Amino acid sequence: MAWIGADKKRFAQLMHLFFDSEYRIVQRAAWPISYCARSHPELIKPYFSQLLVKLKRPDVHDAVRRNTVRLLQDVDIPRRYHGQIMETCFGFIQSLDTAGAIKAFSLSILSNLAKSYPGIIPELQLIIRDRWDYEKAAFRSRAKKILQLKSTRS
Repeated sequence: MAWIGADKKRFAQLMHLFFDSEYRIVQRAAWPISYCARSHPELIKPYFSQLLVKLKRPDVHDAVRRNTVRLLQDVDIPRRYHGQIMETCFGFIQSLDTAGAIKAFSLSILSNLAKSYPGIIPELQLIIRDRWDYEKAAFRSRAKKILQLKSTRS
């Protein structure tokens, strides 16, 4: 990550590995991508469309999903991608097969988006209440904050 810093060309090389490599390399590239994007959010902007395509693929390893949603919780998501990301994150938190960290990061993303779309809060709270007894501590910790949110529909 220090080697990449804020260098767009070096970050592009890492993204090339992430999008076009053998699955083990993709998994290993996912972690530094998430940390580089958190430190230098402007680097990830040109790759949002490709990231979302990869995130939705059923054959993607959980490490890739986990690191992708980890970075999405900490960056400004362009408005044109809000709907796709909400749909994907809602799918993750409702799925019985999604790993706990992916669900927790998805809750953070949805909570961030609820600031612009308060109408999603009731649905989000309903899902949280429905899943509460079946989820792990990371989910519950983030969910508690969402349960306190007020929607414009109240």
